[in-house]
Amino acid sequence: MGDRVSGESIDPALLNFAVLGAWMDAQGLPRGDFEGVRTLAGGTQNVLVQFARGGREYVLRRPPRHLRPKSNDALRREARVLSALAGSDVPHPGFIAGCHDETVMGGAVFYLMQPVAGFNPTTGLPPLHAGDAAIRRAMGLEAADAIAALHRVDHVAVGLSDFGKPEGFLERQVPRWLSELESYGRLEGYPGPDIPELDEVARWLDANRPTAWKPGILHGDYHFANVMYAYDSPRLVAIVDWEMSTIGDPLLDVGWLLATWPDPEHPVVGPAAAFASAGGLPTAREVVARYAERSDRDLSAIDWYTVLACFKLGIVLEGTHARACAGKAPKATGDLLHAITLGLFTRARSMIVRA
Repeated sequence: MGDRVSGESIDPALLNFAVLGAWMDAQGLPRGDFEGVRTLAGGTQNVLVQFARGGREYVLRRPPRHLRPKSNDALRREARVLSALAGSDVPHPGFIAGCHDETVMGGAVFYLMQPVAGFNPTTGLPPLHAGDAAIRRAMGLEAADAIAALHRVDHVAVGLSDFGKPEGFLERQVPRWLSELESYGRLEGYPGPDIPELDEVARWLDANRPTAWKPGILHGDYHFANVMYAYDSPRLVAIVDWEMSTIGDPLLDVGWLLATWPDPEHPVVGPAAAFASAGGLPTAREVVARYAERSDRDLSAIDWYTVLACFKLGIVLEGTHARACAGKAPKATGDLLHAITLGLFTRARSMIVRA
């Protein structure tokens, strides 16, 4: 194509700029050299590369170098939901264009989105936010506002009627995740789950499952590591990492946020620990009240959704512990995540006892 590339050097096997340029030209996007190329931090599951071309800024997102069985499908889903959210009041990265054909870029699908001018609070706070507890309190309330905005979107009206299988969504959760936990037993060296509250929590969830709920868009992994805030205010400017999104019961997003929310009895361990330790965040009860002001959903069973989130997230994290036991992940990481799993189940049981 002849387009020059300046900035950070990127392995062509990961991102071939000649191929990308030809594809962008075919989409009618501005032509020109690739300038200011740089990779962005954004988790370990996917690759983010920012660049400018033809006077416009882009962020390209593609699956990791070593594709997992469902990597491309997850990126296709992300691209679809971001495209559907265009024009809504949900804070999200603006979708520009996506390539769903994995033969174009060496086996990986990819999409282009607008850069987000913001920071993630789990990686550190700018001076404005670090120095003002009122700002941090507003940041916590913004987290409730943003997810409520998502849950107000009519998924049918924006073309996502076939994006998930809401029928039986809640009924599937406990058996689905117990099956996932059981599957870890195939990893050599994993002794099996040592989670004292496991059976009690599973029984309580099945016995107290809500019977009436309204389907909607579920982010699926909503917590502080997956949001970005403005540098000059407490405003939440984008919810990111949509690969677990589906159509289900949106209140599980609220439960997920609460399950990872700091409280006096259950301090946060993990990425959000430093942010939580700065203080100033609203209480979990205040977060629920804020969400209720912006939603018409029935929150009477919010404790059940929080227990389910503890249950599900704990099992997800236990998977890394199991892989560590099998020598497929660092032992220190596996030990840390197992400790977080135990903390989540302890939190779940505490809520059950109070209920």
